Amino acid sequence: MLDANLKTQLKAYMENIRRPVELVAALDDSKGSRDLEELLQEISDLSDKVTWSRGDDARAPSFAITTPEADISLRFAGLPLGHEFTSLVLALLQVGGHPPKVAPEVIEQIKSLEGSFEFETYFSLSCQNCPDVVQALNMMAVLNPNIRHTAIDGALFKEEVDQRQVMAVPTVYLNGEVFGSGRMEVEQILAKLDTGAQEKMAEKISQKAPFDVLVVGGGPAGAAGAIYAARKGIRTGIAAERLGGQVLDTMGIENLISVPYTEGPKLATAMETHIKEYDIDVMNLQTAAKLVPAKEEGGLHEIVLENGASLKTRSLILAPGARWRQMGVPGEEEYRNKGVAYCPHCDGPLFKGKRVAVIGGGNSGVEAAIDLAGLVAHVMLIEFDTQLRADAVLQNKLRSLPNVTIITSAMTTEVLGDGAKVKGLIYKDRNTEESHEVALEGIFVQIGLVPNTEWLRGSIELSERGEIVTDMRAQTSVPGVFAAGDATTTPYKQIVISMGEGAKAALSAFDYLIRLVPAEAPVLEDA
Repeated sequence: MLDANLKTQLKAYMENIRRPVELVAALDDSKGSRDLEELLQEISDLSDKVTWSRGDDARAPSFAITTPEADISLRFAGLPLGHEFTSLVLALLQVGGHPPKVAPEVIEQIKSLEGSFEFETYFSLSCQNCPDVVQALNMMAVLNPNIRHTAIDGALFKEEVDQRQVMAVPTVYLNGEVFGSGRMEVEQILAKLDTGAQEKMAEKISQKAPFDVLVVGGGPAGAAGAIYAARKGIRTGIAAERLGGQVLDTMGIENLISVPYTEGPKLATAMETHIKEYDIDVMNLQTAAKLVPAKEEGGLHEIVLENGASLKTRSLILAPGARWRQMGVPGEEEYRNKGVAYCPHCDGPLFKGKRVAVIGGGNSGVEAAIDLAGLVAHVMLIEFDTQLRADAVLQNKLRSLPNVTIITSAMTTEVLGDGAKVKGLIYKDRNTEESHEVALEGIFVQIGLVPNTEWLRGSIELSERGEIVTDMRAQTSVPGVFAAGDATTTPYKQIVISMGEGAKAALSAFDYLIRLVPAEAPVLEDA
């Protein structure tokens, strides 16, 4: 199951195991069980502290990772390869006594949780957002015996997925009820379990002294802005809804100069590591709700967060990024994560053998259709324009696939469902005005981005599209407030451009600060 290079790497990691680790497998006669048996044997051969044996569980193939020295309930149902291989490695190390890399206060918060928590997480091996959730809950299960966690490969346990109507990953159940869906970090999970955590965090943030530069947003533009500002030796903070931003939802990246290929989560991790190399106050999982500009030039700008906290700063870099644009039709919101999806890499395996539609004929839409065609029974691509807008090489590949239908000059008008999941859609032929109903099980929306700037209306100049208006120096309409990235009027929404614009914004902010006479500076009287 593991090649020689992977075995060498894993063996090196497993040298950090400090106590016995037992892998207890529930197996049947399936190929998955045979593959799992081979995987567990290979793992146990790499360390004298790891053994495996057979056991019983309702799900097969599956295996528990435990130790005789602690009360730990952690299980993988399926083979944790692909994006989940790192989750397996971390679970082995943490069950084996290697300390997790999280803040001491987070560890104490996990350990102090009281009650009984039975978590189940459905993932797919191609989902780049799933490992964060799996790893967070695994770690919590290692640290607190009141917490149990099973990570389940949805593609392998299709009957269970269909019964629970899981149509998006990651989906987390707690004690048999839906707990959450989508990417979550350990702090977000704790905030939902510990209702007092948000208030404590808001109080802590509000007590921070004013920054010289505050960056709002943790994507490529925000990361570059924070790093460039910190390198100037000035007090720098970054408040982000999630470090990495939309990069976390991106798979293959092949146009970042000097990096022939990487993946979104890997790039996001590298950006976070780079940020932490500097004296930057990182406030992750914080959503900005309001900008209160300084009353006079040289005064302090204020950012009010959703949790009620506020931050003050002498200069500000806005890099809130963008999100997937929605169709805005009846049924879309009702059936979100119930057949309406926005991440084909994450959720595609859940639609194996089914009929799906892709909305959008740009590069993202065509790439999604190509990927899905290898999994599903049939893909219908619907494009509003008279022709596809994707690169020619992608269009040629798409048209070569036998299970793809392309419809242009069409507008989706409604998502249909039975109250629990998607059953079809209605689109209108823009040439004839005729409406057509199509029966299908999944709809993947890929129609571009919308800037995350609603909270800025009335405080700063925005374009008709809601983008932050900036000049060649990344300056906005408010002195001392700069902006960068996909939320601005800068054309071409690319990672490499966002990084450059973030650096430019930081340099402009520093130039603004060194030329600034503080509003509170005393006025010298004539002698």
